[in-house]
Amino acid sequence: MSEELNSSSFLKKKVINTVKYITLFLIGVALLFLAFRGVNLRATFEEIKEVNIFWLSVSTAASIVAFMSRAYRWNMLIEPAGYQMNYKPTLYAVMIGYFANLALPRLGEVTRCGSLSKATGVPFEILFGTVIVERVIDVISLLCCTLMVAFLEYKRLGNFLTNNLYAPLHDKISGLLSSPLFYIAVIIILVLLIVLFRAQRKSGKHTGILQRFSNLAKGVLEGLKTVRKLKNPGAFIFHSVLIWFMYFLMAYTCLFALPATSDLGWKAGLFVLVVGGMGMSAPVQGGIGTYHLLVSQGLILFGLAREHGLAFATLMHTTQTLFIILTGSLSMLLLFLAERKTNHVSST
Repeated sequence: MSEELNSSSFLKKKVINTVKYITLFLIGVALLFLAFRGVNLRATFEEIKEVNIFWLSVSTAASIVAFMSRAYRWNMLIEPAGYQMNYKPTLYAVMIGYFANLALPRLGEVTRCGSLSKATGVPFEILFGTVIVERVIDVISLLCCTLMVAFLEYKRLGNFLTNNLYAPLHDKISGLLSSPLFYIAVIIILVLLIVLFRAQRKSGKHTGILQRFSNLAKGVLEGLKTVRKLKNPGAFIFHSVLIWFMYFLMAYTCLFALPATSDLGWKAGLFVLVVGGMGMSAPVQGGIGTYHLLVSQGLILFGLAREHGLAFATLMHTTQTLFIILTGSLSMLLLFLAERKTNHVSST
C-alpha cells in the first residue's frame, strides 16, 4: 500500500514538474515571438552572418574568466565551513548549474549544490547556504550596475523601465485585480492548502516534513555564516568585482562583433549588461525570449533599428547558450569520472 502511495506521489510530482517546464517554455517562446514580431528575419540573420569572430571570441573568453572566478569565489565561501575544496569539482559544478538553468529556472542552484555534495561529501544544506550568499551579492552587484547606468544614462534607463516594465506591469496588475476570477483562484488555493495541511497532520507526515525543513534551515544558516569567516575578504571582494567586470566585457566586446553595434561605446555595453541581467533573471529557461526582448528594446534607445538590436541579442544569447551546453555537458562527464575514480580508490 505504501509503495502504491509513493509511486502515486512520485507520478504526481513528475506531472507537476513537466507542466511547469512546458508552461515556462511556452512563455519564453511567446516572448520570443513578441520580440521578433514584424521583424525582417532574413535581414536580421543576414547581419549575424557578418559577425566578427575575433570579437565574439573575446566576449566568450571574458565569460570563461567570469565562470572560473565564480568557482574560485565559491570555494572561498565553502572553506570557512571546515571543508578544503579542490578547484576542478567546484568549477564543474558551477557549469552544471548553468546548464541546468537551461532546463528549468533556478534549478541550477539546486543542481550544482547537489552535484558538488555528491562528489565531495560536503552537506547539501551548507552548500545551498553559500549559494544564497552568492545570489545576494549578485543582486547587490546588479543593483550597483543599474545605479551606474541611472547616473550615466538617466533618460534612456527611465524610458526603458517605463516602456518595458512599469507600464506593462501596471496594466496587467490592474486587469488582474479587477477580475473576479483572480479572487476565486486565491480562495481555491487557500482551501486546498488548508485541506493538504490537515491531511498531513492527520497522517503524521507533517512531523517529518518539519524536521527536514528544520535541518535544511540549520544547514543554510551555517552556510550563510561562512561570509563572516572568510580567510581573505580582500580576495573575495576582488573576485566579486572581477565577475561583473567580465560580464560587462562580455557585452561590450560583443558589440564590436556586428557592424551595426560596433560604434555604440562602453555606455551601451553597460546598458546591455543591466537590461540583459534583468532578462536573464526572469523565471524563464535560460532567459529565452525575455533577454531578446529587453536587450533589443534597450538598444533601440541608442538609435538602432529593431532588426539590429535583435541580431545582437540573438548572437550573444545563442553564443552563450551553446557555450554553456558544451561546457555543462563536458563538466557532467568529468565530474562523474572524477567521482567514479575516487570511489574506486576508496574501495581498494
